[in-house]
Amino acid sequence: MIRRPRSHHRLRGLGRATSFALLFAAAFLSGGCVLNGDFGRIRPELVGDNMHDWVGRDATRAVGGPVSEFRTTDLERDLRDRAYALIEPPYNRGRWDSVLREYGFFNNPEKPKPFDKAEYLYKLHRIYRRSEASAYAQIVTDARNDVERLQPFFAVATKVIDIDRRRKESLVHVSNLTPRERGNALARNQENAAIVAWVCAALKDRLSSYRFALERLVVAVPSTAAVEADRSISYLATQLGQYCNGVGGATVAVRG
Repeated sequence: MIRRPRSHHRLRGLGRATSFALLFAAAFLSGGCVLNGDFGRIRPELVGDNMHDWVGRDATRAVGGPVSEFRTTDLERDLRDRAYALIEPPYNRGRWDSVLREYGFFNNPEKPKPFDKAEYLYKLHRIYRRSEASAYAQIVTDARNDVERLQPFFAVATKVIDIDRRRKESLVHVSNLTPRERGNALARNQENAAIVAWVCAALKDRLSSYRFALERLVVAVPSTAAVEADRSISYLATQLGQYCNGVGGATVAVRG
């Protein structure tokens, strides 16, 4: 995930279709059709302030909840930015179409893609056909990257959910509160909670794909590197269990 540089131009308040057109227009005007910059990072001119707002919308729609009309706060945008990096599979990062994925063009909450735990292994075989050492190392890298992203995400999630609790408590003290305002406030609270649940479910699935890949590699191309890979996966499982069960973050119901 790429953090939003505050000094750069932002694509604000745009629908997905409009953003899609502007992305390609900007790409062609600034030098060809390449959408990613150096080291697979998104080119700065294509980074939008609200580029991950769809994460909240899709999270709540996937569980049949209403979408809030309220604009997102700085913390809520940070939550969505960090959530995306934990939801998007590691093998999708750095692709030519990564920027389009960042804007949610390939996500459909009404027709979610069924999880396939063998897909990660397929990617390893395709990319590291000649070196089992590289395949084992990639599992270690991906599992460790997930662990590193967990604490910052849940640090933000804890703040957001605490503020949401206060928001709900304050509703009874707001004068002339309209049903629409109340509905939007509660919908945003539900949306934020759905994001955390989505992250936990996505990481639970990813963990199973790491284990599946390691077990098949051990059978097909055994290596002593399997020990380190297994240790990394186990540590991720421990951390995930703590954060998604209330230790170090909010207690949530894992979807899936």
